[in-house]
Amino acid sequence: MKTIKVLVAAVVLLIFAGNANAQAKFGHINVNELIAAMPDIKVADKAVQDFGATLDSQLKTMGTEYQTKVADFQSKEKTMTEAIKETKIKEIQDLEKRIGEFQENARQQLGKKQEEVYAPVLKKAEEAIKTVAKENNIAYVFDSSKGVLIQFPEGDNILPLVKKKLGIQ
Repeated sequence: MKTIKVLVAAVVLLIFAGNANAQAKFGHINVNELIAAMPDIKVADKAVQDFGATLDSQLKTMGTEYQTKVADFQSKEKTMTEAIKETKIKEIQDLEKRIGEFQENARQQLGKKQEEVYAPVLKKAEEAIKTVAKENNIAYVFDSSKGVLIQFPEGDNILPLVKKKLGIQ
């Protein structure tokens, strides 16, 4: 009877030991911190800023044209005939409409540009995270920058490993 108890205890111990090895490892990383440390992001940021500056310059040119037309209209309004007034008002209204359309189009173009230049950086970060997780047998990696985790041990942070994989100091 005593040997059966010892044998059962040994089997239970082996089962728990086997389960401990089979448990999935978890890790976490602050993806925002990783991306901010990547040199590629500075190039992407610069491309977006330059593109935005070009759009802004075009918008300022349109704004200057608008202000000039309005000032010209106001200064000459008293000497204009009704037909000319109507024509000038229509020109100003058309320009206002074009400016509004340009602003909306510029927002859309800037959004597309951001997607275009940031996508490769995000993909590179994602691939590095997956590689490090695989190399370290980590089954699940949480993004701690999203505030999803309440508590995590510092030792499970894979940010230093991913930075090393990407060659970032």
